[in-house]
Amino acid sequence: MRILVLSDIHANLAAFEAVLEAADGQWDRVWCLGDLVGYGPNPNECIALLREFDHLSLSGNHDWAVLGKLNIAEFNEDARAMVLWTRSVLEEESRSYLESLPSLRVVDAFTMAHASPRHPVWEYVLDYDTAAENFAYFDTAYCLIGHSHVPLHIIEREPGDLLVEEVVNGRIVSLINERVMLNPGSVGQPRDDDPRAAYALLDSESLTWQFGRVPYPIEETQEQMRRENFPRALVERLSYGW
Repeated sequence: MRILVLSDIHANLAAFEAVLEAADGQWDRVWCLGDLVGYGPNPNECIALLREFDHLSLSGNHDWAVLGKLNIAEFNEDARAMVLWTRSVLEEESRSYLESLPSLRVVDAFTMAHASPRHPVWEYVLDYDTAAENFAYFDTAYCLIGHSHVPLHIIEREPGDLLVEEVVNGRIVSLINERVMLNPGSVGQPRDDDPRAAYALLDSESLTWQFGRVPYPIEETQEQMRRENFPRALVERLSYGW
């Protein structure tokens, strides 16, 4: 099966639509690794668009926060403001959908967690030590994660010996005979100094994974954010991919 793997859409409809257009005809199903909402101006629209497709999804920390499942005192000031705004506009159908989502799934050889297999809702896997510790928390060959907004390819060459790589657009990696953690990056708020929306294409039969990036009309999203008086830093960061 050909799968479009997404994470951290963060209510950025323009970015989500650009990814769907770029990947058109290359996938049969969508896997979303969580954080559909938070930061962006289109939470209901992004949820509705995802639900148009054959898909499965996880719940992330921003989804949990909007639902009142996390103490938002742990969020920074701007993130807290966006949680409260999202709560104020979230439709009941969207809320019910978010409530239905798990934070961890296992499908065949793939474990999926929003943040990490050890702490599915909130742990950043960005450094060698954290990655090495997390390999003990899944039994499948492959683990797909999001949350950090950084595309990553992490190979366990043997227990305790990893290769941790940030990756570039278009790179195809073979998963055959590998035990790996993979992060497709963020659709709606990249944080790797590349403002383009990030995604991945997984072929579960040939066991290949292709990282993808696509430009989107950032100004369109920023204008919507300004109309809603979103924090300035959140508006501006989209231009820089951080």
